[in-house]
Amino acid sequence: MTYITNSDKQYEGCVFCVEPRQPDSPQNLIIHRGRLAYAILNRYPYTSGHLMIVPYQHCSALENLEPGTRAELMELAAQAVQTLTAEYHPQGFNLGMNIGEIAGAGIAAHVHLHIVPRWGGDTSFMTTTGGTRVLPESLEDTFERLRTRWLDQA
Repeated sequence: MTYITNSDKQYEGCVFCVEPRQPDSPQNLIIHRGRLAYAILNRYPYTSGHLMIVPYQHCSALENLEPGTRAELMELAAQAVQTLTAEYHPQGFNLGMNIGEIAGAGIAAHVHLHIVPRWGGDTSFMTTTGGTRVLPESLEDTFERLRTRWLDQA
């Protein structure tokens, strides 16, 4: 419940640029740092383990990222899928980017890749009729599980 009561964080600037300035912890939700990009849990997840791969480079368009950054995004995505598979055993994944506000990007100014583990029946009437998501564990617990597993897989 802590993540709900602390979810009104106020940021000066881009959240994806601000969070990497903090030490890795359940407060900033960064589970792994690469050279050009990092993996961070989504503060408002669709399912447990929903994370994002985010370049350090502040950029709104995929094609404007440096080629090495685009390559690292995909490598970290593969590592994230491997980590999530080992820890949660999902039955599938959604990977995607919403580029531009009209495409559904909540933070359109900083491109990022969502990785959402999926299980049969992982959405229910709560999402469609109640507009509410139900998660079986806190973000803090997810952070600890995935950070530990990612380190073990390195």
